Amino acid sequence: MSIFDIFKSLEEQRGTTSASGKITWIIAGLGNPGMTYANTRHNAGFMALDQLAKAGGIEVKTMRFKSDCGDGNVGGERCLLMKPTTFMNLSGEAISQAAAFYKIPPERIVIMYDDISLPPGKLRIRRKGSAGGHNGMKSIIALLGTDEFPRVRIGVGAKPNPAYDLADWVLSKFTEDDMKSLTPALENAARAAELIVQGKIDEAMNKFSTK
Repeated sequence: MSIFDIFKSLEEQRGTTSASGKITWIIAGLGNPGMTYANTRHNAGFMALDQLAKAGGIEVKTMRFKSDCGDGNVGGERCLLMKPTTFMNLSGEAISQAAAFYKIPPERIVIMYDDISLPPGKLRIRRKGSAGGHNGMKSIIALLGTDEFPRVRIGVGAKPNPAYDLADWVLSKFTEDDMKSLTPALENAARAAELIVQGKIDEAMNKFSTK
């Protein structure tokens, strides 16, 4: 038996021995790793996942699938929580590896990420859709081979003017005023993810999506 087979056997045992049963959902927040990128607009997905983990008492600190991971009960389902450490543009490498390992279909993968088309503090929840120019989502769609998976888009605000460099904008820090709007939105994003894994995406959209 190879080292990979031994690892996989141990992981499969781990995935079926808790009271909550086998991992049935993946919830991932997108961002860039390291303190340099902490609290930047592009890391809104990381921030939302941290809120979800905190609410569920789940530690997200084990390195697996090119991500910081943790697993636990969310909405009555055992979920794998992921923060890819691949940097944003390669997020799909992490998500696709975990999905293949646990045999999780796309419709059971929830992605939380930043959206510059929405003001800070606003959310948009969708069952599926295009990447909309977001490089992390482009990577995930390409490697999963589909865009039919639920997502929670977190508003981070538009560029201050058309000439402003997009990369500089999404890698800029949130202002204090931004954070006043963002903090409750991160809590709502976590609540939306919980409803989605309960099969209540319509309720999540009705409660939390910006009209």
